[in-house]
Amino acid sequence: MRVITQNKESIAMCGLYCGACPRFLKEKCYGCRGNDKATWCKLRTCCMGKNIASCADCSEFSDVMACEKYNNFMARIFGFVFNSNRSACIRRIKAVGYDKFAEEMTSKKQMSIKRK
Repeated sequence: MRVITQNKESIAMCGLYCGACPRFLKEKCYGCRGNDKATWCKLRTCCMGKNIASCADCSEFSDVMACEKYNNFMARIFGFVFNSNRSACIRRIKAVGYDKFAEEMTSKKQMSIKRK
C-alpha cells in the first residue's frame, strides 16, 4: 500500500488530489495522469487536448462552473455523494499553485476540499 506523499503530479485534471485517494493508495487506481484507460473522462481528454495540467490552466472560461464538461450531471452527483467540492479545488490551485495545493492536501490527508 502506498502512503500519502506530496506530489503535484498527483493532482487530477479536475482538481482532486489523487495522492490522498483511498483507491490510489491501495494501488487500485493509477490516478488521472497514469491511467491510459480513463478515456471516458471528458475533462482528462479536454485537458490533454489543450496540453494543460488541469482545468485551473484553462483560458476559455474564468469559472469552472460555466464549463459543461466540468459541471455535468455525473460530476454533481459525485460531489454530493463524496462531499467533494472540485471547483473549490480548482480555485485553490489558481490561487496558490500546484505545489502549495499538493502540500495542503497532503497535510490534511484529503483528496478534495469538502463541500460546505
